[in-house]
Amino acid sequence: MGMNITEKILARASGKTSLAPDDVVFVNVDKVMVHDVSGPGVIAVFEKLKKQGMKIEKLWDPSKVWVAEDHFVPSADKISAQNIVLLTNFTKQFGIQKHFKYGMGQYGICHTLSHEEAMVLPGEVYVGGDSHTNTTGALGAFAAGLGHTDVAYVLLKGKIWFKVPSALYFKLNGKLPSHVMAKDFILKIIGDIGNDGAAYKTMQFGGSGISEMSVEERLTLTNMTTEAGAKSGIIEPDQKLRDYLAARGATKYNEVHGDQDARYEKIYEYEASELEPTVAKPFSPENISAARDLSSIELDKAYIGSCTGAKLEDLRAVASILKGRQVKIRTEILPAAISIFKKAMDEGLLKIFMDAGVVVGPPTCGACCGAHMGVLAKDEVCISTTNRNFPGRMGHIESKTYLASPLVAAASAVTGKITDPRDLK
Repeated sequence: MGMNITEKILARASGKTSLAPDDVVFVNVDKVMVHDVSGPGVIAVFEKLKKQGMKIEKLWDPSKVWVAEDHFVPSADKISAQNIVLLTNFTKQFGIQKHFKYGMGQYGICHTLSHEEAMVLPGEVYVGGDSHTNTTGALGAFAAGLGHTDVAYVLLKGKIWFKVPSALYFKLNGKLPSHVMAKDFILKIIGDIGNDGAAYKTMQFGGSGISEMSVEERLTLTNMTTEAGAKSGIIEPDQKLRDYLAARGATKYNEVHGDQDARYEKIYEYEASELEPTVAKPFSPENISAARDLSSIELDKAYIGSCTGAKLEDLRAVASILKGRQVKIRTEILPAAISIFKKAMDEGLLKIFMDAGVVVGPPTCGACCGAHMGVLAKDEVCISTTNRNFPGRMGHIESKTYLASPLVAAASAVTGKITDPRDLK
């Protein structure tokens, strides 16, 4: 049996000729990211190491480190303001040039910047101090989230150990119907395998349906492998990805592809034509239902944002629904990065949103993680393009969040109830 793409990337990064699931390897890391929540956590680990007598004068390679301000910007309180100062001092001290600062041009959600800025490239090993680092696997990279201590180790040594994950392969046949998005497909998968169905495995996506899918849609799939418990998610590079990266100035990289006879623990097959708008009910992404079966659920809020649901194509999909219509419930749209915000403005999307009565805000993770910029009150019900809906995720422990595609969220904003976009009058 040959190796799949994940095994081949990890083999190359560890200097091995072959790897199999459950092998433990020390791999060289190509890129590492911290943000304004994980960064201060890593700094605290450094301080602890210093107290134990370790000298920390330089990082392994500052040019391979990048920093995002995204979770608590605009600063939500004194602590989050102080964390930004901590980060700034840290990047100055260690000579980290790639620091995407709030209020200074391009910035945004870390998992969005990783592809918008082509920070991570095919074939690379990328780790970040955030659980949704998996997102970037859609670029044909091995991308995984790590805790503070592990990130601190990578920053100092440039390597980390991994157990080689076994691979689940999700094959999509055909092309998604116009009313169905990648979000519907990944919710269907999580509903099928459960939110621990890929625990410490890698989820690979392929088939004609993935070839047909844009890079931005693919990113939604790999993003939510986290909600199935996966170590990583990945999609093999193709011409669409090469064009996407070239448009962002990246043309030099070493692609990796799995062998023709690559091994997978299990293969799941889906027909695109059979998929329909799908919603995850509280309090788990695996608790799925057809959107049409939830049409009696009344809503207080629609949230369109996050690394999962506020890419440019997501916003275009929302605009196709909101154009010439009015929202019936509180609706917030937050593009995932300033570059996306500007393109949405240039295309007239922001005007469509605001004419529909929507509040448009700056890129931030705030509402998605229940921190600021629009948290939910007790008993409030929200439909959201985000990726998690456990109790208290977006605010009060007794609020409720339904996860949906940008199309479903927009249609629901117009009616005030959960709505399949096909049923919009």
